[in-house]
Amino acid sequence: MQHFITIAGNIGVGKSTLVKLLSQKQGWEPVYEAVEENPYLEDFYADMERYSFQSQMFFLSKRLRQHIELQERSGSIIQDRSIYEDAEIFARNLYSQGAMSQRDWDTYHAMYSAMVAVLQPPQLMVYLQASIETLTRQIKHRGRDYEQDIDVNYLTNLNNSYENWIANFSLSPVLIINTDNLDYVQYDSHLESIWKMIEQRLTGRDRLVL
Repeated sequence: MQHFITIAGNIGVGKSTLVKLLSQKQGWEPVYEAVEENPYLEDFYADMERYSFQSQMFFLSKRLRQHIELQERSGSIIQDRSIYEDAEIFARNLYSQGAMSQRDWDTYHAMYSAMVAVLQPPQLMVYLQASIETLTRQIKHRGRDYEQDIDVNYLTNLNNSYENWIANFSLSPVLIINTDNLDYVQYDSHLESIWKMIEQRLTGRDRLVL
């Protein structure tokens, strides 16, 4: 049976790593976020107000193309971050903080709304939850230069936005996994536990929390 699931969560929570490990474990096709390709990203972290619209429009266009392409594939897919997060978390947070103008937000959100209306949602949204302490530790550990000066308040605002968003997300079933005490890189048992929860959720109806 073909499946399409998405791994969602804040910067540094371990989405890409989990996508890689689960795809290797199950033989599913991984679909990664186009982070390194964004020509605005380094400038965005240096000056969010100036480059927020450009950076978010880049992500939105990439995510739309990616989503359309994966809908046409025949095998099971595990996606790293969704188009919904691009808009409802990152772009909306920039707008609410005053880093994106009303005009830019209206243009962006109109484009996003038109896209979502015609896209197939994933069968399961897996939300990786983590504390700010966990996120900052993992961001430092992976060592991306442009991420090392991310403001803790920015991460906190994103975390709050994620919690509000996932509590109201209704396009797909949701599985919430708190990762503060998980290390699925080092411990196979942790990875296996996550996979069993995903497998159960794909065949069930109730919202689950690990």
